[in-house]
Amino acid sequence: MPKESMWDAYLSLAVENPALFWTIFVVTLGTLAILLGQIVPWLTQLLLRRFLKEDAKTFYVRVVQPQRFLLTLTGAAAAFDLVAFILLQGVWYVPWYPKLEFSLTLTLTALLALLLFRCFQTYFDEYLLNAALEEGRKTNSELLLVGRVLAITGLFLSLTTLFAQTHRINVIGIFASLGVGGIAIAFSAQKVLEQLLGGVVIYIDRPFSVDDYIGLPDGTFGRVEAIGLRSTKIRTSGKGTLAVVPNSSLIQATVENFTGAKKVMAIVYLNLYRSVGEEEQALIRQVILESTQDIFGIDNRSTNIAFRNLDEGRLTQVQATLFILGATGSSMDIRRQLLTIANQKMTERLKSYGISFDIEEPTVYVDSPITI
Repeated sequence: MPKESMWDAYLSLAVENPALFWTIFVVTLGTLAILLGQIVPWLTQLLLRRFLKEDAKTFYVRVVQPQRFLLTLTGAAAAFDLVAFILLQGVWYVPWYPKLEFSLTLTLTALLALLLFRCFQTYFDEYLLNAALEEGRKTNSELLLVGRVLAITGLFLSLTTLFAQTHRINVIGIFASLGVGGIAIAFSAQKVLEQLLGGVVIYIDRPFSVDDYIGLPDGTFGRVEAIGLRSTKIRTSGKGTLAVVPNSSLIQATVENFTGAKKVMAIVYLNLYRSVGEEEQALIRQVILESTQDIFGIDNRSTNIAFRNLDEGRLTQVQATLFILGATGSSMDIRRQLLTIANQKMTERLKSYGISFDIEEPTVYVDSPITI
């Protein structure tokens, strides 16, 4: 009688002890998926070299490599999903596989979304902000912020739609039914919806925030105590009463934000290795001004550049004081990133003229109120 093969023994185990069989199956498949996932970073780098050629290595190191663990995990999830489909659907045709496949694909989609989101964030910081300053183009930090939000939103909507379509979830029908219901609700509660949409616009646009002092065209002036979905509460100065203003009125009115009327001083120190004369000082001043004039939100009229002699006149220190106009949240963060890139370009230009120096890190940022 022929000796029983390992495969036959494994199949007989599935009949005699199903729990042990599926435990061994999951552990084996998981180990195989992890091994296959280790190949994904190498395969990604190979594909980048195929399509990007000269820039592939730099792109991989700056954008993809920081997410190497997440990339490996996503590759392992994809391998697990693929092998499970081949074995459980193509070879054995297990009846409960569709339920398992839904969970596996949902996990894979979530990991892929997180990976693409982090890679895009890095790509935005490392490449798009740099490109925004090329060839003397004016850079609007608010537009960059909106573009980043739209790109991330489009990414998640695309993955959600793809997942829904592959699992026969009628996304179009859901949106259509929501649209019909939304029209009916809109007619019955038009004013309330206007106020709610006004609250959403305020949260997105952020013309003011809690604790800001604002003024309205009707003479209302005070501190913002709360921003709700329907209305905004303002503690009026002088009387101390609480004014409740509908958000729909605020988004249509001219709002003066007195708290936002400020500048942020960015102080950059350049320590030159030698003393410089008036001609080189003029050159340094020109390079600094040209390197920052294309950044939207930088007040070039207030830029101040001072020269100081150190070590009994043998060394020179340059103090460049730049002013970033008032902005809030992510917009201010982007302007600071743009200023950092401008500093790097300024450094390269000065060194091309043979002016060597050390730049003190980090740049000093100081809030500077504007006289109202």
